[in-house]
Amino acid sequence: MILQIRRAILVAVCCIVTGCGDSNNSSSKSSSSGSSGTTTTTTPSLTSAETGRFLTQATFGPTQADITALQSSTFAAWLTSQTAAPVSSPTHRAWAEQRVVQLQAASSTATLSSSQFYESFWMQAATSPDQLRQRVKYALSQIFVISLIDPGVDVRGAASYYDMLGADAFGNFRTMMNDVTYHPMMGVYLTYMSNQKESGTRTPDQNYARELMQLMSIGLFKLNTDGTRQLDSTGNPIPTYSETDILGLAKVFTGLGWYSPTPTSTTYTGGNKDPNATVIPMTIYNQFHSISQKDFLGVSIPASTIADTAADVKFALDTIFNHPNVGPFIAYRLIQQLVTSNPTPAYVQRVATVFNNNGKGVRGDMAAVITAVLTDTEARDMTSVSSPSFGKLREPILRLAHWMRAFSATSQSGNWLMGSTSANTSLGQSPLTSPSVFNFWPPGYAPPNTQLASHNLLAPEFQGVGEISVSGYLNTMQSTIGSGIGSVPTGGTGTDIQSAYAQEVAIANDANALADRMNLLLLYGQMTATLRQRLVDAINGVTIPGGTATQAQINAALLNRAKIAVFLTMASPDYLAQR
Repeated sequence: MILQIRRAILVAVCCIVTGCGDSNNSSSKSSSSGSSGTTTTTTPSLTSAETGRFLTQATFGPTQADITALQSSTFAAWLTSQTAAPVSSPTHRAWAEQRVVQLQAASSTATLSSSQFYESFWMQAATSPDQLRQRVKYALSQIFVISLIDPGVDVRGAASYYDMLGADAFGNFRTMMNDVTYHPMMGVYLTYMSNQKESGTRTPDQNYARELMQLMSIGLFKLNTDGTRQLDSTGNPIPTYSETDILGLAKVFTGLGWYSPTPTSTTYTGGNKDPNATVIPMTIYNQFHSISQKDFLGVSIPASTIADTAADVKFALDTIFNHPNVGPFIAYRLIQQLVTSNPTPAYVQRVATVFNNNGKGVRGDMAAVITAVLTDTEARDMTSVSSPSFGKLREPILRLAHWMRAFSATSQSGNWLMGSTSANTSLGQSPLTSPSVFNFWPPGYAPPNTQLASHNLLAPEFQGVGEISVSGYLNTMQSTIGSGIGSVPTGGTGTDIQSAYAQEVAIANDANALADRMNLLLLYGQMTATLRQRLVDAINGVTIPGGTATQAQINAALLNRAKIAVFLTMASPDYLAQR
C-alpha cells in the first residue's frame, strides 16, 4: 500500500493537466462577474464546497468552524474582516525574545536557533485568527526572500523581518518596498549592508539593486498589463533593465549601515553593535554614500557635492514603484502563490489594474490587490476544479499546516517545539529557509518531460519533487498523523504537536461519514469516486471489535480508522493538486 501511495505526488503532475479520476458530480452555484472580474454572490448562502475552496486559497487550511461561519456570510465580508483584523500576538520577534529567556533559565549559555522561529511560525499558522494575514505574509516571504540558511541572518532579526511582512501585508506596496529596503536582515542577506561608494577599483555591491528589480518588482522583461511580454520588431522580449541600470542603482544603495543611536564609521560596519541593530531599520551614513551621477530605468540622479542617502533611496524606490511592470509582476506572483500556477492574461490584467488603481486613485493598495486575487471569477469559478490548466501543487508547508488546522492539533508544551523540516527525507521545506534568493523554486519552472511542459504550463512547486522527497513527505505525514510531530517536551508524552482526531473518531464507525468528512475538510467537496471507494474500503478494512472487546480496544480501532482516512486522503493526487 505505501509503495503505491508514494507514486501519488508524481501522478499529480498528470492530474493537473488531465484531471484526476472520476468526478464526484457535486453541484455548486454559478458565479457572475462585474467589469472588474470579481465574483458577485447570487444566492443568500455559500456551499461548503465554495467556502472550503476559498479558505484553502486564503488561509493555511479550512477548519469545520471556518467553513460553517463563512457559509452564513460572504467572501467580501470575510475579506473585509480579515484585512482589518489586528496582527496576532505575540509577534514572532516577541516569541523569540520570550523563548530565549526560557531557554536560558534552563541553561545559561543557551542561544536562539532557527527552531524558535519555526515554533512561532507553526503556532501562528495553526492557531491565529488572522489567517489571511498569515497566508499572505508567507506568500510575500517567497517574493521578498531572506533565508535563515545564511549564517549572517540573525534569528531575532528574521523574526522581525517576518513581522514586518505581516504588518505591511494589507498596506501599500510602496511602504513595503521601503521597509524591506531598510530592514537589516535584507541588508545582510543581499550584502548591501555597509555598502560603500565607489573609490579607486572598488565599486558598490550590486546584489540588492539587481534582485530588487528582477525578483521583487519589475522582472527581467517589459510586460503588458496582462503579464504577457512586450516584443520588439523582431519578435524578441524586451529587457526591463541593463547592466548599466544595475550599476547606477547600486550606487543608490550605499551609505546604509547597522543601526546605532550614535553612528560612527565603526558602527557602520558592525563595530560596537547596538543590541537591537538586527531588528531596527538601518541607519543612514551619508559619508559612505555615492555622490556621483546615478542612471537607471530611464531616470538620473545628478552628481552632487553633498550626499543625501535618504533622498536618493526614496527617488529610486518611487521610480521602481511607478514602473508599469510592477502591477502585472506582483499580480502574477500572488496569483501563483495563492490560487493557480497558470493564471490567464485576463486574470492577471484584472488584478494588475487594481494594483494600478484601487478605484479611489491609490496605486499599490495591497488589501485591494489581495481581494482582487481571491474574488476574481477565475479563482471562484467552481468549474475550474476540472480545468486541465487550473491549479497548483500544494507545497509541503501548506500541507502540514492544513493538517494542524483541520484536525485541531495542539502543542503539549505550548511552545510548538518544531525544528527544521528542510531535509528531503522530511518536508523538503522550512519557513523562511529557502536555499537561495530565488525562493524554494523559481516561478517560471515547468518539470521537464511531463505533460505540463508539453502544454507550456508552469508548476513551480514541482522543482522540489523527486522520488526521495515524495517518500520523505509520505513517511513524515504517516508518522505525523500517527503519533504527532516535533520534539518530545520535558515530561511530555510523545512528540509535542499532536491531534486526538476527536471528531473523526466520533464518526469512524461509519466509513461513508468519515470519507465525507475528509472530503469536506481536505478536498472542498471534490473527492473523486475512485478515491472515495478506496477510502471506504480501507476504513472498513479495520474491524471494530465486538463481543468481549474492551472500550479501549474499540477506541483504538476507531482511532486507527480515522488516521488511515486522513493519511490516504493527504497522500492522494486529489489532495496534492490544489484546484
